[in-house]
Amino acid sequence: MRLEAALVRGLVALFRRIGPVRASNLGGWLCRTVGPRLPVSKIADANLRMAMPELDAGMRRAVIRAMWDNIGRNAGELPHLATLPRNPADGGPGWDVVGEEHLIAQAAKGGPTIFVSGHIGNWEMLPPAVARYGLPFSSFYRAPNNPLVDRILCDLRDDAMGKPVPLFAKGARGARGALAHILKGGHLGMLVDQKMNDGIAARFFGLPAMTAGAMAAMALKLRCPVIPGYIERLGPARLRMHVYPPIDLPDSGDRATDQMTLTQQVNDWIEGTIRQQPGSWLWIHRRWNRHMPNLKPKK
Repeated sequence: MRLEAALVRGLVALFRRIGPVRASNLGGWLCRTVGPRLPVSKIADANLRMAMPELDAGMRRAVIRAMWDNIGRNAGELPHLATLPRNPADGGPGWDVVGEEHLIAQAAKGGPTIFVSGHIGNWEMLPPAVARYGLPFSSFYRAPNNPLVDRILCDLRDDAMGKPVPLFAKGARGARGALAHILKGGHLGMLVDQKMNDGIAARFFGLPAMTAGAMAAMALKLRCPVIPGYIERLGPARLRMHVYPPIDLPDSGDRATDQMTLTQQVNDWIEGTIRQQPGSWLWIHRRWNRHMPNLKPKK
């Protein structure tokens, strides 16, 4: 446990020392070199065969390699998120925003807000970028098994935000905490692209996909804005946040129907975003049940 934490600290220190561009390049090289050889990449290939059957084997390999490259770049960039400049004049490392008018309008309006996205591009940049508009949001969070590594990552995220923000554990207890937070007028960010066994049977890439229903339940209960957005990678440590108008909340009078409708709307938006650049998404998650490979070692 301590050895693992020491390795992570050493890697963070190295990434900081070499600067954001070289850290992004190094992280991308490491992960795209090793990642495709790992057994978990079989999950990504199975997901791609189900979700995007139009891709042949070579195209799937290219997507998986791009996915690992993005994961590595995210790791390399994490220690630099606090200092990446906004609107860099030379096109170098930094970030900009398309659709910032929606954040400005929501900040002026006030009240609770739910931001929705997926594990697309550099999703770690979403909280600090949105916070720059006076809308710091809390998130659901699954802590690493090693608490020492968890502390390192939380410190990096707090540094990027400029201050600590509440994080809520996935599950019923976390959902209650998040609801209490948003009832007080807080903001909540949710990555809703992973499987939730006790969620809603919506569709994703045309396939049944159990999807978390908490986002829709809270939004409909409070009638608060649901704002979609994601971070596009333009280059090494060069990022662009896309923000979209709030989703029109359904109001049929049937809460269960409205919850399904809103959940499906968000799934459709995430799918459309992934299709634009498939290698930017985290395909290694077991998003669907059917036809997944058995990765247990043979006896």
